[in-house]
Amino acid sequence: MQTIERLRRDINNCVLCQSTLPLEPRPIVQFSAESKLLIVGQAPGIKAHKLNRPFEDASGNRLRNWLGLNRAQFYDASLTAIVPMGFCYPGRGTSGDLPPLQECAKQWRTSLLKELKFVQLTIVVGLYAMRYHFPQNRSNLTEIVKDWSSLLPSYVALPHPSPRNNIWLKKNPWFEKDCVPELQKRIKDVVS
Repeated sequence: MQTIERLRRDINNCVLCQSTLPLEPRPIVQFSAESKLLIVGQAPGIKAHKLNRPFEDASGNRLRNWLGLNRAQFYDASLTAIVPMGFCYPGRGTSGDLPPLQECAKQWRTSLLKELKFVQLTIVVGLYAMRYHFPQNRSNLTEIVKDWSSLLPSYVALPHPSPRNNIWLKKNPWFEKDCVPELQKRIKDVVS
């Protein structure tokens, strides 16, 4: 337990990327030694940065809906760990937020994941997280997500729940029809 608390303190005080961030460093993570679900996102958005809470936006609403979790379950660290690839808001690019900075994964990911001993399901959200967690898979996002049944019961890959992906969801109705109900069943098993 002491190691995970030290990690939390060190992550919360991290300024590793300070010179490259558009705003002050504010690592946004949620975890506990007891966490059963692990959500691996990309990086916090501007709203999450301002509110100091992950997925506190329309993306979070959609993600909670896909997972079948209410807000209390989602923000309960003893159930749900949220550890994005980049812990701080990376800034805005021409077509949305910039990619997560790689320094967080290099500095923190291995030691932190080693401490999450009770995770039963890792939910990998977005292409940047997929490239890290499934480095052997050279497919595009659609192909990785389409292969959802081969990843269960330990992993599932999801498109980013951003409203920017509404077009992807319309082109891929199988995702909400087939994948989401199975994901919700798996999460219900973990939660109960």
